[in-house]
Amino acid sequence: MTRAVGILGLGHYVPEKIITNTDMEKIVETSDEWITERTGIKQRHIAAPEEATSDLAYNAAVEALKDAGVAPEELDLVIVGTASSDYIFPSTACLVQARLGAKNAAAFDLAAGCSGFVYSLAVASQMVKSGLYNKILIIGAETLSRIMNWTDRNTCVLFGDGAGAAVVGEVEEGYGVLGIDMGADGGKFLLQPAGGSRNPASEETVAAKGHTIHMNGQEVFKFAIQIMGKTAKRALAKANMKPEELDMLFPHQANYRIITSAAKRLKMPMDKVWVNVDKYANTSAASIPIALCEAQKAGALKKGDNIILDGFGAGLTWAAIVLKWSK
Repeated sequence: MTRAVGILGLGHYVPEKIITNTDMEKIVETSDEWITERTGIKQRHIAAPEEATSDLAYNAAVEALKDAGVAPEELDLVIVGTASSDYIFPSTACLVQARLGAKNAAAFDLAAGCSGFVYSLAVASQMVKSGLYNKILIIGAETLSRIMNWTDRNTCVLFGDGAGAAVVGEVEEGYGVLGIDMGADGGKFLLQPAGGSRNPASEETVAAKGHTIHMNGQEVFKFAIQIMGKTAKRALAKANMKPEELDMLFPHQANYRIITSAAKRLKMPMDKVWVNVDKYANTSAASIPIALCEAQKAGALKKGDNIILDGFGAGLTWAAIVLKWSK
């Protein structure tokens, strides 16, 4: 008999330093009005010089384990969804596993861009459901500020740093993950072109800023407003649920206009949509778990609520998961 699987605990961490839109006006040619109107972003958190992705991930993980009442030794696996790992290898998950003292856990990173946390939850839930593992720590963590082109006003205003974590395990029958949809369409609208085996680091790649985020914003926007609604509806169908049965939507926090478009396609009023893009900007794989953690701390989530996590990202990838909240 398969097991019901859900989230046992949540945690998040954002760096102390905040850069506002007004601060951004001193860095590139832009304005608070321009950024706000097009994205809904007002500020973003930026990692300190001594902070790397694994540090943010570790802090979020400690909080999630405490919330779940789970000791590091009880973990069977650590998954980190990230596009800004500390190193190409070893994985950030291995670094977090060692620092936590999760000596019984396997560890790996998952590269699905901003969909990383939802992908990680899909993978973890199936591993627990099958009985392979009992407790899995999943983390979405990014220090995108380290791979940002701070002279490109079209991208540097969009992103921020942060981490969100969840402990995944068995929950009461009828609760937890009810429906999953995942997909990908390989394309180069959003990528870091240099640093891998295709374009290894060289003086030329550094000079060309090839190690920073490159994005065709118009194409990503068109993709996002289409796929957010489609993947959500597919996940709902797998859960035998209709959009009107949802209590809360947790979309990837990339852009306020994309979020409102997704809500419209699901016919969900905005008071049922968790939005914090104004405070954190796009934290990629960290955005959905940070939102979930905020909602839990605010008392906005109650046991039995039907919620949906809905993301898209570099790859291009997309994923949505429907859960009946079990905490």
